[in-house]
Amino acid sequence: MKIEFNVLDRQFRQFQDEYEAAALRALRSGWYILGKELEAFEQEYAAFNESKYCVGVGSGLDALVLAFRALGVGPGDEVLVPANTFIASVMGVTLNGATPVFVEPDEFYLLDAARLEAAITPRTRAILPVHLYGQICDMDPILEVARRHNLFVVEDCAQAHTARYKGKMAGTFGDIGCFSFFPTKNVGAFGDAGCIVTDNPDLADKVRTLRNYGSKVKYHNEMENGVNSRLDELQAALLRAKLPHVAELIAQRESVARRYLAGIRNEKLILPAIRPGCGHVWHLFVVRTADRAGLMAHLEQAGIHAQIHYPIPPHLAPCYAKLGGCPGDYPIAEAYADQVVSLPLYNGMTDEEVQYVVDAVNSWQ
Repeated sequence: MKIEFNVLDRQFRQFQDEYEAAALRALRSGWYILGKELEAFEQEYAAFNESKYCVGVGSGLDALVLAFRALGVGPGDEVLVPANTFIASVMGVTLNGATPVFVEPDEFYLLDAARLEAAITPRTRAILPVHLYGQICDMDPILEVARRHNLFVVEDCAQAHTARYKGKMAGTFGDIGCFSFFPTKNVGAFGDAGCIVTDNPDLADKVRTLRNYGSKVKYHNEMENGVNSRLDELQAALLRAKLPHVAELIAQRESVARRYLAGIRNEKLILPAIRPGCGHVWHLFVVRTADRAGLMAHLEQAGIHAQIHYPIPPHLAPCYAKLGGCPGDYPIAEAYADQVVSLPLYNGMTDEEVQYVVDAVNSWQ
């Protein structure tokens, strides 16, 4: 049997008629940028995410960049970021001219709130909790540190649509929550797309202006640091079609994760843990092993395609060599980067396929 890491067309086929109807509606409208589909989606997603405002943008990275820009974070400022995250999280900081200050993760692969205080300097302006793999960071102590030091909090929620922490939705804790709708995400579009959510009307208005060349009225440009980053009508229509089915899609992912947790019994692996009192929406199912190469080779031989999220921590990425990061600076993040493996998990995965993965992992010696 061959098991791909992700098979996107299966979730499309579950609701194919609705997606196609939405796409045709948008195409036949004759209006493709900043129209009624986007306006409706922004209202619907704000309500869906229990937020007051949503502003659609071109991607998750754009959401991060514009969030920090709207907050006035820039050259000379520092932002505390997790040392184990996708590079886009850090780019949201550096593309505004600010400096990332890395903080080690905890046992849940998330920003360790206990290490924040030691990383704060007089230049620190914000904290960027990244809700990695489908689970929310420990937000109570993070928010407490932010309040004490008068810091902004920008949440990177790209992998945590609908995840909750003590009953509260991802993206609703900080000043701004940033989402990606990349097709592989739990709420995925059919191309690049993203948004920010906030309860602050002024911040929503700033992002809305920044995304459109710094303009509210055509040819009246108010901000010189504006960009062209607008969630288009077609993607907005398709996302609107998906929203009513998100709970079902998340439940499918949770079902696969539960079978993995119950069925995988291999002492060479560390299975993912869930923080007490919190949920997990299983964007990724990440295991750890000291012999990653051996596990990957075993799975590949069995026809199972696993992936690594992420093999190079940002402080060791060539693009950030100027920051002076060296091996050994963040040993926990570096150990995770050397040991993590993401098993296949996607909507439409069959029971037979899940069991095949479980059996293959358990047979690895």
